[in-house]
Amino acid sequence: MRDPDRIYREVAFITYHFGWSHETVLEMPHWERKRWCEEISRINERMNEGA
Repeated sequence: MRDPDRIYREVAFITYHFGWSHETVLEMPHWERKRWCEEISRINERMNEGA
């Protein structure tokens, strides 16, 4: 069963950070959205370490 709130958060997170369209991100399978969210989080962590 899908969690609509989780999908909304994933799409918002990816579109905010990468500027990809809502449609593009929403068409991705969950595993791919999850993977991009993890990668964005790693990028943000590395940037914050250097600040």
